[in-house]
Parts: sequence; structure tokens; C-alpha cells
Amino acid sequence: MKAPIVRFAPSPTGRIHIGNARTALFNWLFAKRSGGRFVLRFDDTDQERSREEYAQSIAVDLNWLGIHPDLTVRQSQRFALYDAAAQKLRDAGLLYPCYETADELDRRRKRQITRGQPPIYDRAALSLTQADHDQFKAQGRKPHWRFKLESKTIEWVDLVRGPSHIECASLSDPVLIREDGTYLYTLPSVVDDIDLGITHVIRGEDHVTNTAVQIQLFETLSGAGAAPQFGHHNLLASSSGEGLSKRSGALSITGLREAGIESLAVASLAVLTGSSDSVHAIANLEALLETFDLAHVSRNSAKFDPAELDSLSARTLHALEAEAVRARLAQLGVTGEDITPFWLAVRSNLTSLADAKLWWTVIHGEITPVIEDADFANAAAELLPPEPLDQHSWSQWTAKVKETTGRKGKALFHPLRLALTGQDQGPELAVLLPLIGKLKASARLHGRVS
Repeated sequence: MKAPIVRFAPSPTGRIHIGNARTALFNWLFAKRSGGRFVLRFDDTDQERSREEYAQSIAVDLNWLGIHPDLTVRQSQRFALYDAAAQKLRDAGLLYPCYETADELDRRRKRQITRGQPPIYDRAALSLTQADHDQFKAQGRKPHWRFKLESKTIEWVDLVRGPSHIECASLSDPVLIREDGTYLYTLPSVVDDIDLGITHVIRGEDHVTNTAVQIQLFETLSGAGAAPQFGHHNLLASSSGEGLSKRSGALSITGLREAGIESLAVASLAVLTGSSDSVHAIANLEALLETFDLAHVSRNSAKFDPAELDSLSARTLHALEAEAVRARLAQLGVTGEDITPFWLAVRSNLTSLADAKLWWTVIHGEITPVIEDADFANAAAELLPPEPLDQHSWSQWTAKVKETTGRKGKALFHPLRLALTGQDQGPELAVLLPLIGKLKASARLHGRVS
């Protein structure tokens, strides 16, 4: 079997969101599971709205998710291919000029609906004479160009939805080229898929209706059987059923990254929501590779609660080993030959990785201790066990403090936490105390900044 070649094709007109990440990850997982290739294709033919900053942002977002393209192309650099394909269609009599304005087409559709007719284009332009063309040109009208569909049933076995078909007689001949000569999505997409050897097109179910037109274009431009396999997955929607918009910035990958959400949490939620596998914390993308199967994707809507991301992100962080976060911790100034004891001590109390900086400062930096009762704190300092402190030191120490002062429960433990860490809550003091050390612990219990 030929190794698959897939593509993720965002238009750089805004930042990608978690729904776009779902499509990107589906393609990446599908390719990597079969030793295939992943192509990032920027659909930037809309040069008015496309922005380089968005293209760069998308590349950064994919990298953050762990997706590294095998090839990156831009449609804005490939117009010669589209021009040649358009000419081939014209020569075959399958791309024809139309002069109707948007208002004229709208009125025509309304009349068709009133008469109980399907609101599809009636191919009136095919009846125009040369005199008609000349007259429109004299009026300053420029044509848009439609692809003449063959009236037949297009069938395919969808990778997600199973056997599927569309009656092309129920479709309007699609516009491929606008009046200003710019290309709409359809033709460049098919031409690029042919040129890049795309074997599988995995995308959202909102593209199902495009499939019949595209398969006819594949067959016209490259012959029967030239179309790739198609798979249309359900779309992510909020728990209220609202769709996600790239332009609104809702749950943008950039925003989630800047908010400290773990990329693996985003990947797990994006891929597993609306599938037969429940969303859960993962240690790496390979964990998704082991279970990913388009057949597991439900046909039903994929609703998720954005608030779940915070909890899932924290659970993801708590399960990571020290080596998995070493480089990121170093960027926060958390460094050392062996950060494992520190990481094991604090990870279960972190909401985001950035929180680790606070506990690194508590252990290795200077804090201002909070002393509620100086006499109690001084007495506790005198009872500190000798170095080296270990996992048993805390229980041994607090037992002596309890015996000496008569304090117990919160009255015993909370003042010690405030003095040693300056915080109301945090990691277990049994694991923090050996890392803080006796010298710092004594100084803080005596109320000194240390």
C-alpha cells in the first residue's frame, strides 16, 4: 500500500482555533501512523485578506502542538498551475463565462423557489451569442467562470461516514473564477492535491457538499480514479452548540498557549472529543497514535466544554516526568543537574507550568516568611532535626513540636507552612522541607528573609 500523503490547508486570514487543530491533528496522526507525509498548504489566494503574520502564527501553533510538516507550500506562489488548469477546462468547453450580477442571481433564485423549482443555476450563460458577449463587455461587465458539471451521481466511501453519494443534477455549476480573475477555493485546491500527490483528504463535514464537484474536477484534469480518498469528520462545537470561528479568536491556539494550557491537553481534547475514546490526559502524541482511528470518530456532533481544558491541562501536567519539562522549566529559570526531586515535589500542585517558578523561589530563592506567633515559630526552629533532612524529617519534627507546644491539627501545621513558604497552601511540606534545608527553614522560622 502506498504511504499516505495528507495536507492541512488553512487560509492565513486569522488565527487557527482548536477546531482547526482537530483537522490538523487528524491528518498528522493518519499520516504518521502509516509512515506517510504531512503537507502544510497555505490557501492564500485571497491576497486581500491573507496576512503573513497569520501564516507565521499558524506555523508556530502547529509546532507547539507537535506537528512538524514534511513540506510547506503556498498557493500564492502557484498561480501558473491554476492558470494552466483553467485553460485546459476552457479548451474542453467545461469552463464557461457568465455575466449575471449577484443581485440578478439572487432574484433568479427567489423566482425559482416561488415556482417550486430547485434554486440552482439554470446555465443561461451557455445560450449567450457572441453578440451577447460583446454587449456585456461593452457595458463594462466582466465574467465569472463556472465549471460545467456532468449530471451524474458521484459516489465515494468516506473514511468517517462510510458509503456516500451526491446527485450532481441537484448542484449549481460552481464558480471557479471571480469577475476580477481571482480563484475561489475549489480549483486551486484540486490542482494542488493532484500536483502534490495527496492520497487522502481529511477535513470537516462542512466540506461534504464540495466533494462531488472536486471529484469531477479530479477526473477531468487527471482522469478516472484520480481523486484521493475523502474523510469528513464532525466539527467541534461548544457545549451550547455554537460553532468556532477563526476570525472571532474563540479558543485560538495562540490564546491557549499564552494562557499556559498544555499542548497535549489541547491535542487530547481536539482529537478525542466526539469519538468512541474518552478524553483523557496523555503523556505524548504517540499515545494518540496508538489508538487513533477515523472509524472511531462519531457521526454525531462533537460538543465539548471549554472549561474542561483547564482541568485536563492540569492533569496532563501532573502526569509529566521531569525530563519532559526540563527545557521549558529552564526557560523559567528553573535549572539544575537534577530537577527530578523538585518536580516530583511540586507538579501535583501546579495549575500551569509557570506556577513552578514560585516554588523554585520558595526552595532556592528568598521569601518573606509570614509569622503568626513568634514564640511558637522560635520554639519550632529550635526543634528542627539535624541535617541531612529526608522524607521522615517532617513527621519527626512536627511530632516534637506538637509535644512541646501542645498544638495540633491546623493550629500546628498552618503556621509552619506560612513561615516556611509564605503561602497558605501548596505541596506537601514533608517533601518540601528536605529541599528547603535546615538553614533556610531556621532563618524563616525566626522571621528572616531567606
